Amino acid sequence: MAKIQPLGDRVLVQAEPAEEKTSSGIIIPDTAKEKPQQGTVKAVGAGKVENGNKIAMTVKEGDKVIYGKYAGDQVTLDGEDYLIMPESQIMGIIK
Repeated sequence: MAKIQPLGDRVLVQAEPAEEKTSSGIIIPDTAKEKPQQGTVKAVGAGKVENGNKIAMTVKEGDKVIYGKYAGDQVTLDGEDYLIMPESQIMGIIK
């Protein structure tokens, strides 16, 4: 199995699956599904260097995070879909 190691301040996130049904039980067709805005961090880069100082990453592997609707670039590896995005596009960690 191949593995992706993000560089710099980038984060590899596996998005949660889109909702299949509404809370009232109506099945949502593929064309109407919302793009997920939360997922699990699978890998993180080493951080970035700014003005000669290394800035450590805030998120770590296994964190559940919320990100913007159009955040990141989609990549597929071994049949799995992931997003690679700068840490700055992550809005928060779900506790």
